[in-house]
Amino acid sequence: MQKIILGLTGTVMALALLGGGYAAGRVHAFSTGEPAPAVAQVDNRAQTESIIRDYLLSNPEILVEVQTALNARDQEAQQKQQADVLKSEKAAIYQSANDAIIGNPKATKTVVEFFDYNCGYCKHALADMQAMVQDDPDLRFVMKEFPILGPDSQQAHMVAAAFKRVAPEKYAEFHMRLLGGSGRAGEASALRVASSMGVEEATLREAMKDPAIIEEFTQTFELANKLSISGTPAYVIGNEVVSGAIGADALKSKVEAATVIN
Repeated sequence: MQKIILGLTGTVMALALLGGGYAAGRVHAFSTGEPAPAVAQVDNRAQTESIIRDYLLSNPEILVEVQTALNARDQEAQQKQQADVLKSEKAAIYQSANDAIIGNPKATKTVVEFFDYNCGYCKHALADMQAMVQDDPDLRFVMKEFPILGPDSQQAHMVAAAFKRVAPEKYAEFHMRLLGGSGRAGEASALRVASSMGVEEATLREAMKDPAIIEEFTQTFELANKLSISGTPAYVIGNEVVSGAIGADALKSKVEAATVIN
């Protein structure tokens, strides 16, 4: 906060002088063209900071206005950065061979989802995805493995990535069972789901040794960082990054309105 206050020295100082009587005259003087008396000189930093402090304490709403302006500026900068990344990383976002597809692989409408198997909001959003792909045969979800919620998540996603290699045709069902299950997902629970679907643990453990899996996770994390994605679920829909489980209706609206950056 001190940095914000000091950074506003010029503007707030002028206001403080006007509000505190340090500048001669009032609005009337400016409107009538009457000459203003001399302004008392503030010749040291301590006096300046004291004046600013007193003025801000008397007018605290200025700090709210400043914070609002800063937030708007930061949001605008973030949106610009995201737009640049959505354009430059289009292939990595929409067409990575590492990502599983749920829905119609040849669909013309796409939702990209960054998810974690231990994210409660992702579990809640699972039903949204299921309903959307069932209702719309021209829709696909591109699934980005994004294990950010600790070692258990990392282990669950390792099994999922191996399962995707061994039995890609069964991945959608595996994903829905693991994400839709109760309790915390980890290696053991992921292996149990896989085993119940006829995929042997030994086969998965061998596939889990592939160093390319870690590289895939690294690429997803780097992409998320570029897009300023730090939580799950997060979606890329057209030229927009959407954070949070916003519900099926809101997602459908964004899909219908989406325009992909070329």
